[in-house]
Amino acid sequence: MRSLVYIALGIIFGITMYKAETASWFRIFEMFNFQSFHMYGFIGSALAIGLLGIQVIKKNEIKDIDDQKIVIQPKTKSILRYLIGGIFFGLGWALVGACPGPLFVLLGAGVYPILIAIFGALIGTFIYGKIRNKIPH
Repeated sequence: MRSLVYIALGIIFGITMYKAETASWFRIFEMFNFQSFHMYGFIGSALAIGLLGIQVIKKNEIKDIDDQKIVIQPKTKSILRYLIGGIFFGLGWALVGACPGPLFVLLGAGVYPILIAIFGALIGTFIYGKIRNKIPH
């Protein structure tokens, strides 16, 4: 039953992204060229909702679906790791024209060449998993 809830939420998320045009290559192109506020507004609203959600979880000691208290570990203070990771993420986003979430939205919308990007993302994730212990964090 729990899997159905996750699948339903994923479908709702995908429909929202598609209808809001956040999976559109043209919207992403506009964002990287500072021609439109559309994507910045969408990302900013997601950031604000996430920030408020985390604060509510911390303040009210909310429990997860298994009735366990949600514990959010503090992040390590390391500028270099976030800078390097952000550069790789941004370069991939700019080259492909989509971040990981919209890859599957685009596939669902019938943009089948995005399978190349999905394959590349999976290979990159696999390689990272293999070398994770050997690189500084």
